[in-house]
Amino acid sequence: MLGALVVGAVIVFGVLTPSRFLSGDTLRAIAFQMPELGILSLAMMVPLMSGGLNLAIIATANLSALVMAAILTHLIQPSTPQPTVAMVILLALLSGMLISLVIGLLTGVIVAFFGVHPILVTLGMMTLVKGAAVLATSGTVIGGFPPAILFLGNGAVFGIPVSMILFVACAAVVAVILSHTPFGISVRLIGSNERATRYSGVATEWVLVGVYVVSSLLCWIAALVMMARFNSASAGYAESYLLITILAAVLGGVDPFGGFGHVLGLFLSLVLLQVISTGFNLLGFSPYLTAAIWGATMILVIVISVVRDRYITRLWPGKAK
Repeated sequence: MLGALVVGAVIVFGVLTPSRFLSGDTLRAIAFQMPELGILSLAMMVPLMSGGLNLAIIATANLSALVMAAILTHLIQPSTPQPTVAMVILLALLSGMLISLVIGLLTGVIVAFFGVHPILVTLGMMTLVKGAAVLATSGTVIGGFPPAILFLGNGAVFGIPVSMILFVACAAVVAVILSHTPFGISVRLIGSNERATRYSGVATEWVLVGVYVVSSLLCWIAALVMMARFNSASAGYAESYLLITILAAVLGGVDPFGGFGHVLGLFLSLVLLQVISTGFNLLGFSPYLTAAIWGATMILVIVISVVRDRYITRLWPGKAK
């Protein structure tokens, strides 16, 4: 279904703006713009599969990017030898990963062991992390990174953007984890029925901790792509992506109540949203109208999902989730 919608959207915008939409420049723009949103959507998908939510993904990515940016800009000077530059880059990457790991671990522990609802925990974590990022930087932008970092966001290998390669790699890893590992199967079971999963002997608390750790580590990779593409980091970047990541996951077939979803569906929904966004932009539509349409689409998809489940449950009880 999503594949047909993607083809339909391409045809419609191709007819409306044939000389601009159906061009190599537009395709390259989509390929460079989608990865950061795609990796963040993966970070949202994993907790959604467990029946939770992570509202702190953008704040986590921004703080991780700021940590890496601060190390890179303070320790690398024009006269710094290349071996030292490589060591500093490695230090920055490990530091960004560590801060994301700590945020995910803390979030998971509170959700799993204290029983606080994920919305409340991640909303509080989002506020805490963003506040800390703004306080540390006074809201300023940190920029100016070495070419090796910029290559991750703007470079290409055989014509394929490096950022797209990173996104596809992350998507493949998440797909394997969710579908072919005991951890992923446990995540799906928890999303379907956490109490029954716990009674079956699964350590649900530690699985939930793992869910938010994986989500935060994906935020770290997204942070790396964003800072590389923009050549800067800030506490306020990509805030509009939060709604879109939820929309992409739900539109891609992820059950908002947990237990069901596939990475391929998420990928197709991201392509569809990017095609629509690019088409609207070429037609001169306001970005606020696009955001409003996306919000209405998310509400519609959720309503359809709920009505469908209730209808199936009522007519065919054996097919209920």
